[in-house]
Parts: sequence; structure tokens; C-alpha cells
Amino acid sequence: MTPFAILFPDLSPEIFSISLGNFNFALRWYALAYIVGFLAGWWIIQRLMQRPTLWPANTAPMEAAKVEALLTYVIFGVILGGRLGFVLFYQPGYYMANPTEILRVWEGGMSFHGGFAGVIVAGLVFCQRHAVPPLQIADAMALVAPIGIGLGRVSNFINAELWGRPTLQPWGVIFPGARAESCPWDWPVAYCARHPTQLYEAALEGLVLFALLAFVVWRRGWLKRPGLVTGAFVAGYGLARFTVEVWRQADAQFITPDNPLGHVLSLGPLGVSMGQLLSLPMIAIGLGLLMWRRRA
Repeated sequence: MTPFAILFPDLSPEIFSISLGNFNFALRWYALAYIVGFLAGWWIIQRLMQRPTLWPANTAPMEAAKVEALLTYVIFGVILGGRLGFVLFYQPGYYMANPTEILRVWEGGMSFHGGFAGVIVAGLVFCQRHAVPPLQIADAMALVAPIGIGLGRVSNFINAELWGRPTLQPWGVIFPGARAESCPWDWPVAYCARHPTQLYEAALEGLVLFALLAFVVWRRGWLKRPGLVTGAFVAGYGLARFTVEVWRQADAQFITPDNPLGHVLSLGPLGVSMGQLLSLPMIAIGLGLLMWRRRA
């Protein structure tokens, strides 16, 4: 008897493609997620700068016209940091042997933790050059970050990548390419169902986290205490990512016959994945920032 599972819908990673002679162009869902995320973030931050009553001393940290410049810095930080983070954290050996492929970001392979570090550096450079308070700008960026993260996770699902571990739960999805050889039980078909962890992350890291941050900004006035929103975002994302990693399939380079779950650190009977290991400092830093700014 075949266990109940959801067949992956017939979705293409490309929204549309154009071919004219030697010219080929394709708009992918992953690229659209970045574009919509950046535009939504730009729009919301502009509105924040036009609401001085939300900020300390009823004064916005910068003019709304400067948000476009901030967006430029953030785009470079996300792309460069995300790509370099993926190369260094997940596949350093492969890219050391194939350095020309490091720049091929259109083929996928981005690390959130690397992108997060890239945004921090880009934001600090922007604040120094434009003489604006870093913590307040960080709060504005933290508020809108879950939008892009959530859309990115939805595009991961559409691309049928970064799926979860095998499951017999009725909401398990049979992804193309997830063959049954890696299942811990005898699956009666060629492909086994897996946790749709992309959607778990889209819900927790995107929708829930954005709703929480929007509530504390507009209903609790957290922007008046610089650093609170940033701390909530960092801790909230780290906790959400750490939780979903319990069901997420580890990257292939970490999986071995002796380590089928792909743990990079063992804690007695438990194990920690690379995603969890990178999330632990985020949880600690976020909680520390929250406590520090709550006392201020």
C-alpha cells in the first residue's frame, strides 16, 4: 500500500524565457523573490522615514530620499555576502577546485548567514558615509528583512530544492530528484515524500517573524529604543532556522554512511547541523542585544 503523499506540482523555476538568436533571457522565481523583496523593503523603509513620531525624539534617522542609496548598498551586501558565505560554509572544496563558478550566482547557491554578514558590513559603510545612526538603520532593515526571506523560501519550494528529510506525514511532498534510496524505510515508489521545509521556513522566518516585528514597531513603539527590533529579528530568525533544521535535509557534502543526518557537531545523543551551528550565535547575539537595549 502506497503511503499518502502530495505529488510536487508541475512548476518551472523560470517564469518566462526569451530566445532571439544568440540572446537568451529567463526570469526565474528566485530572482523575482529578490526583486520584490528589495522593492517592498524600499517602500516600507521610505514610509518609516516619513513617520518621525515612530523614532526617538520624534526624529527620523535620515531623509526618505536616502533610502535608494541604502538599497544599493544592501543589494551588494546580500549578493556578495550570500554567495561568499555559501562558498565558504557549505562547499569550499568544490569552489576551490572550480573558482570560475564562484561568480555564477544565477545557478543558485546563496547562504542566508553570509548574506546577513554582508548586509551588516554594507549597512555600516552606508551609515559611516552618510552620517546616520547605525542601530536605527539596522532596525529599519530588520523590519523588512523577513519579506525577502519568506519570498526566497517560497522560490526554493518552486525550484524543488532544499527539501526536508523523509516523512510519512500526510503533508509530505514527493519532490522530483528525491529518490527513495535515501529513505530510512522501504518506500513503495521510486521517490519518497519529504518535509516541505521550504514552506516551514517561509511561514516562520517570513510571515510570522514579519508580523511580530510589525506589531512591536507600530503597536509597541520599539523603534524609539534603537536596537530592540534588530535584536528581535536576529534572535527570531535564529530560533526559527534552528527549529526547522530538525526536519531539513542536510547538504549532500555533510552526509556520509556514518553520518546519515549530516550533523557537523555531536552533543551526546543529539547532533547539530551546519544551519543550526550558524544560528546559535544569532540567537545569543539577538537575545543579548534585546536585554541590553531593554535596560537602556
